[in-house]
Amino acid sequence: MRCIEIAAPGGPEVLKLASRAVPVPGPGEILIEIAFAGVNRPDALQRAGAYKAPPGASDLPGLECSGHVAALGPGVTGWAVGDPVCALLPGGGYADYATCPAAHALPVPAGLSLRDAACLPETCFTVWSTVVMRGGLTAGERFLVHGGSSGIGTTAIQIARALGARVWATAGSAEKCVACAALGATAINYREADFAEILRAEGGANLILDMVGGSYIARNIKALADDGRLVFIAFLEGAKAEINFAQVMLRRLTLTGATLRPQSDIAKAEIARQLRARVWPMIEAGQVKVIHDSSFALEEAAAAHARMETSAHIGKIVLRLS
Repeated sequence: MRCIEIAAPGGPEVLKLASRAVPVPGPGEILIEIAFAGVNRPDALQRAGAYKAPPGASDLPGLECSGHVAALGPGVTGWAVGDPVCALLPGGGYADYATCPAAHALPVPAGLSLRDAACLPETCFTVWSTVVMRGGLTAGERFLVHGGSSGIGTTAIQIARALGARVWATAGSAEKCVACAALGATAINYREADFAEILRAEGGANLILDMVGGSYIARNIKALADDGRLVFIAFLEGAKAEINFAQVMLRRLTLTGATLRPQSDIAKAEIARQLRARVWPMIEAGQVKVIHDSSFALEEAAAAHARMETSAHIGKIVLRLS
């Protein structure tokens, strides 16, 4: 099968087309013939040597895909060869075939193309597990998401809106702010306005989802309402900051965070179960839509990474394998 290997840690140019044997699904796993694979920032971190694959996972990049079930491992039920599927992968998505635990795969939502289905797993698993399961967002609350025009951001805006929250989103250009507003968020151009002051004027955010870190950490704390929650999922600006912890204590704030890839198979299976029960109906009802930025052929993986790292994209970038 065709695949994309990381020749050495570095920039997009280290992604090289290669050939490997088709993997064999183990107990409880399915083999997917991949049609599309999502491109995500953790892929770029892995490419740069800053995000190692967990033990037992493929060393190939790619954390989500869509396609068709090609084979079933021992003990798998609920799936049949030929079923259309999208899945969260432990790695290996930049290839014609990949294996994953059957419990981490989901049916393609009714009416959705395979291209759009490939945009769902990584973002939906991340948003649901951090915003709802960890962050506890409920109807009527004020929610702020940074990077509002990213795959995570566009998904978080829509899920939060579907849950009945009031949503604010930061973005770095007028075009990106328009995209966030079209999804139902109050958009804040962080180059022109202070999100902390805006949220404080509204009573403070009950929940903030942050992927920036760095200088945003102290500003996030300022932007929170009393009893507010701050969830970190990445640190694009850095993981270190000086903050006043007295504010955390006096205002009863909760600071937490999570990454998806290192979590147990059982934890990911539970997220998948909740997505199928709660988010897939939102998608099929049109409450949550895929925001697709661009598609690249598998052999153009380096160009896809270069596109992502410009931060010019709005929504998801995918690789096309069929």
